[in-house]
Amino acid sequence: MADPQPEPRERRGVSRRAFLGVAAGGAAAIGIGGLAAVGALDVGALVPGSPSPANATGSRTYPFAGPHQAGIVTPAQDRMYTAAFDLTTTSRDELIELLRRWTTMSGRLMGGLYAGPNGPASGAYDAPPDDTGEAMDLPAAGLTLTIGFGRSLFTGPKGSPADRFGIADRLPTGLVDLPHFSGDRLDGARSDGDLFVQACADDPQVAMHAVRNLTRTAFGTARVRWSQLGFGRTSSTSTTQVTPRNLMGFKDGTANVKAEATSDVEQHVWVQPGDAGGADWLTGGSYAVVRRIRMLIETWDRTSLREQEQIIGRTKGDGAPLSGGSEFTEIDFGAPGRGGAPLVAADAHVRLAHPSTHGGAKMLRRGYNFTDGNDALGRLDAGLFFVAFVRDPRTGFIPVQNALSSKDALMEYLVHTGSGLYAVPPGVPAIGADGSLVDDAYLGAALFA
Repeated sequence: MADPQPEPRERRGVSRRAFLGVAAGGAAAIGIGGLAAVGALDVGALVPGSPSPANATGSRTYPFAGPHQAGIVTPAQDRMYTAAFDLTTTSRDELIELLRRWTTMSGRLMGGLYAGPNGPASGAYDAPPDDTGEAMDLPAAGLTLTIGFGRSLFTGPKGSPADRFGIADRLPTGLVDLPHFSGDRLDGARSDGDLFVQACADDPQVAMHAVRNLTRTAFGTARVRWSQLGFGRTSSTSTTQVTPRNLMGFKDGTANVKAEATSDVEQHVWVQPGDAGGADWLTGGSYAVVRRIRMLIETWDRTSLREQEQIIGRTKGDGAPLSGGSEFTEIDFGAPGRGGAPLVAADAHVRLAHPSTHGGAKMLRRGYNFTDGNDALGRLDAGLFFVAFVRDPRTGFIPVQNALSSKDALMEYLVHTGSGLYAVPPGVPAIGADGSLVDDAYLGAALFA
């Protein structure tokens, strides 16, 4: 006789997470399928970046489907877990199947459902569960998942066929090899990768659970190249959020692009028709720039307050520019200080990063603090996991980083140890309440059309 099967979870009662998932999944189905009929309903609740108004903070969910992927203009959550993957297959069909599975699973997880339909404690007793289970009793916590493609997906890494998947001619023109910047000490094991996954949530276990399950379903097709946990967002992506502080103790991202500034978002974040040199599959998507920046914490902590403020160009207390005013006062770069020198020094971080220094270039920053313990000398391995979304990295990131790396006084306290650039395709127009694909639409489908 076969081993007895456990009683299905549905017969024993429904967990908090399962209940949340059913409710969120149902709401998503109404929002996607009945958009034309909702009329007076707040449409903001139906687009990526806006939480369901009925959910409390911990149990809020963001919609997976929409013209753009979630996790970009979404109000930045408190925690992040990001990973890059190298493909272990050269089969185009296996890559497409992986993206289908990831799309379905991402839709389920963002909706508060388990990674698979049976969950972590039911299904075939002699087979692995289709969800790892560590988030079984946790709410969705505002989870978003964002997926992108590295340059090596198109060109191939060293020692592999150059065009493994027949897409080399669809490489977006902005998906370049980032140049070597002054101050780079990049670790190849912490850089690049064929695929990129960013999970953000207000609970670190929910974010980790999402990436863990995507990793598990990729077994035999892709393996993790690097991963990074982050805590404490270092920028605000919505006007409803206060400006956070980085590990140097300063407010970070005061002038960041905000989701509510729709003209800025359209101009500086979303890829427009014709931008990508014929790679029209990326229209409506973006580019994710990722930099792991270690801060030399011990040296910074022995620096005087006066020097810290001069290096940044803002006060440490309220974040006001040294030229005067409050945090959001426009910086007066011509304001004179002692001896006629400008109050905001020529090598101050805020001056060199300001859009006026780069022809108006802006980026939507979405970084996090990180700490990975100590090195062999007992120094903290901690700093900023920088993530920014830009319309074109050749104009929106590379010139800015060139200026910062060569002239910024802050570079004395920073070492860039990891780097990556990824093309983030647009969202999918619809997805079933259970995460099922609608009309076989999956993330990146237009790339393979």
